[in-house]
Amino acid sequence: MACYKGGARLFEFVNRGDFAHEVFGALIKWSAKECPEMILGAGSIIDPGTTSLYIQLGSNFIVSPVLNAEMAKVCNRRKVAWSPGCGSLTEISYAEELGAEVVKIFPGAQVGGPDFVKAVKGPFPWSSIMPTGGVKPEKENLSQWFNAGVHCVGMGSQLMIKNTDGSFNYEAIKEATASAIAIINEIKK
Repeated sequence: MACYKGGARLFEFVNRGDFAHEVFGALIKWSAKECPEMILGAGSIIDPGTTSLYIQLGSNFIVSPVLNAEMAKVCNRRKVAWSPGCGSLTEISYAEELGAEVVKIFPGAQVGGPDFVKAVKGPFPWSSIMPTGGVKPEKENLSQWFNAGVHCVGMGSQLMIKNTDGSFNYEAIKEATASAIAIINEIKK
């Protein structure tokens, strides 16, 4: 809710842990009532069966750390956006051939960071790239990514600010989210 109050509208639920799909099912129903502008999808999905499960639960999109052609088929049949994790130009090209509109580079920093994106955009200027991993809500970092040509960025743990006792600082999370969005809007002008 803190990120939503900070202005974010697109959220990836991470599929981790026992009964994660049950949590997602409850969350998507809750968000439809409490956060009507939220677009909620499922991430860390690695196989077609789990893809189908989350689509049945109402996922608006599917994000994967890997490129799996069978997942693309499931998403394409249902007209659900799919963003696979890619680490090479060949994988990006194949993902686009399979219908991915936005490809995820993961882990972004380790794959080559903004320099990798810039290199990909040379021969593939049409590619829409979303890095996750290594994206920070800081002007310098975000400028590097967007100036390299990313379509959008994914951030998670970098926004999850905690208090000294280990609990989440919701006000700081809201402020960090709003700040990151403001920085991105400034960069894109």
